[in-house]
Amino acid sequence: MNLKSANRQLDNSTALAIADAGIEYYRWHLAHSPGDFQDGTGQPGPYEHEYYDKNGSLIGRFILEITPPTAGSAVVVRSTGKIEKDASIEKIIEAQMAIPSLAQYAVIANDNVQFGPGTEIFGKVHANGGISFNGIAHNIVSSDRQTYNDPDHAGGDEYAIHTHINPSDPLPPSPLPLRPDVFEAGRQLSVPAVDFDGLTGDLAQIKSDAQSAGRYFGSSEDDGYHIVLKTNDTFDLYKVTKVKKPQAGCTVVLGEKDWGTLTIQTEQFIQNYSFPANGLIFVEDHVWVDGHINTARLTIASGKFPENPGQLKNIYINKDVLYTNYDGQDVLALMAQRDVSVGLESEDDLRIDAVLVAKNGRVGRFYYKPQDGNPGCSPYDTRNSIILYGMIATNQRYGFAYSDGTGYQTRSISYDPNLIFAPPPGFPAAAGTHKVISWKEIK
Repeated sequence: MNLKSANRQLDNSTALAIADAGIEYYRWHLAHSPGDFQDGTGQPGPYEHEYYDKNGSLIGRFILEITPPTAGSAVVVRSTGKIEKDASIEKIIEAQMAIPSLAQYAVIANDNVQFGPGTEIFGKVHANGGISFNGIAHNIVSSDRQTYNDPDHAGGDEYAIHTHINPSDPLPPSPLPLRPDVFEAGRQLSVPAVDFDGLTGDLAQIKSDAQSAGRYFGSSEDDGYHIVLKTNDTFDLYKVTKVKKPQAGCTVVLGEKDWGTLTIQTEQFIQNYSFPANGLIFVEDHVWVDGHINTARLTIASGKFPENPGQLKNIYINKDVLYTNYDGQDVLALMAQRDVSVGLESEDDLRIDAVLVAKNGRVGRFYYKPQDGNPGCSPYDTRNSIILYGMIATNQRYGFAYSDGTGYQTRSISYDPNLIFAPPPGFPAAAGTHKVISWKEIK
């Protein structure tokens, strides 16, 4: 009886190993045929494969049941392992596989960038340039450089990731301290640059796909459009007919392109539209976005083609953009040809649940200069808090606050972990192979 029990345990272990071999086989198959969910047969499953030992003897077989991925999901593979000598023994494993997307960062910048006091970031941060970090980073902060000359102050070259929180980091070649009070997970210098062009994707392709099967809106022949997202899978579209002018004393100081209040004064309702099946909305104009989604996966993009530096289009956010679900059911990307900007009269406590992408410009808020002796941009020059949940991809320097205390006083940026294997519609996939993201023994 003991011998029989030991043999049965061995047979169960063998069946489990065969089932796991089925999972690994199919991951190998997807590496060579990423879009084939019929195991190379062109026919519906299940799919059975014989399993041989090292001596070439048939000892079992695995049977695969494959569920192709839908939008925002992974391919599900169920593998049943059987042994030849005992048909009553079988083990079943179920695994989910997906290719990681390029949306792996809380913030990715294609420039030098500064994170000031009051900034807290949950998620990886990377810059193809230097980083002056004076907040708190809960994940790895990386740069493709070893040193750089920080444009924010005079002095010699500094380490490409450094902090001025007391005590300030030493200058090279002095050893760089760990500083876990700022970089909780550490910092990495001289890592490979991130392909920002690949990250921002092809807006022209998104436009084409929106025209064929999504929602496309040409020029408004006015100041742009306003999209209000709704939880019933529809959105209201308005034409913006007038933007507020800045009050006396509120003027552009830093020469920022398209500087203004970015605040809607008058608009005209056009129509209520349902969300498109492919999740793509393209606007060939500036567009304001706010509202609330529930179990929706959308990408809203703005741009004008052919690209001309003087005619690039922006996305503006002044009111909350919210998810209902934070488990991957809700995903929103806002992809602008130039800037993703928060306007002057934005909400004092603003929350944005979205992937924010500025293809040629920056994600941030203009500098609204306070004035001595007149109202200037007051009371809107200073805002309280901004919470960003999703991801920021900015070609130029990011920022929602300035060193003189204007802008948002506290800034919290949290990465949406669902993005790595379920990016927004139209978002570029990373090069690479499927990875097992979950594995469980069913039987």
